[in-house]
Amino acid sequence: MSAIFHAGISGARGRMGRAVSAVLDAREDVVVAARFDRGETPDVSLCDVIIDFSTAEASVELARTCAARGGPALVIGSTGLSPEQEDEILKASEKIAIVRSGNFSLGVNILIGLVQHAAQRLDAAEWDIEIAEAHHRRKVDAPSGTALMLGEAAAEGRGEDLPDLRAAPWDGITGPRPEGKIGFSSIRAGGIVGEHTVMFASEDEVLTLSHSAIDRSLFAKGAVAAAAWVRSRKPGLYDMQDVLGFRQA
Repeated sequence: MSAIFHAGISGARGRMGRAVSAVLDAREDVVVAARFDRGETPDVSLCDVIIDFSTAEASVELARTCAARGGPALVIGSTGLSPEQEDEILKASEKIAIVRSGNFSLGVNILIGLVQHAAQRLDAAEWDIEIAEAHHRRKVDAPSGTALMLGEAAAEGRGEDLPDLRAAPWDGITGPRPEGKIGFSSIRAGGIVGEHTVMFASEDEVLTLSHSAIDRSLFAKGAVAAAAWVRSRKPGLYDMQDVLGFRQA
């Protein structure tokens, strides 16, 4: 059995927080030292690592607090961060180790690699890219963090930055589709856990890559694996590609 470590859960009463709690409670190598939500002030000194599925604002505040005291490490799964908030997380990673990801699923992270390779090999002049995602009615941001990760992978495959290729939503009289752009569409309904599809379409054929989440425990398991990995790492901003060993050090 691995050495026991002490974990905290930020956003503990949310859907993902409860899922993380269930995974941690089932492990013999973890002591849950703190569970907290917005408006509560935890004793972060009790933790080796904190898993955070809260809000963009709460995540930034937590990162500032942990960075100011040199720990603990963080696993951040909150989505919908602004560029300024992303910069705050990056600044905090100069002092502490942080795993930041829009999706902790192994399958999704493999999908990201496939999308990048496909975009690299399919000519932008001939192949359009559309990314569709669906989530439960309570999700507050769109497109999802995972959809944006897929878009970034597609843009990187084409040697570009996503902001330069991202198309405005198709609505009304839009005119012909601009060449080389990446489109997004979102569905919010019922209790959908998470579905993502990347379509590469030419005049002659369509290639579709997709992933469906059946149970949100898969994200919790990935986040806990990230916590076990990052708690002993040097300061820096990491993602699931690092955790899973897909990116060479």
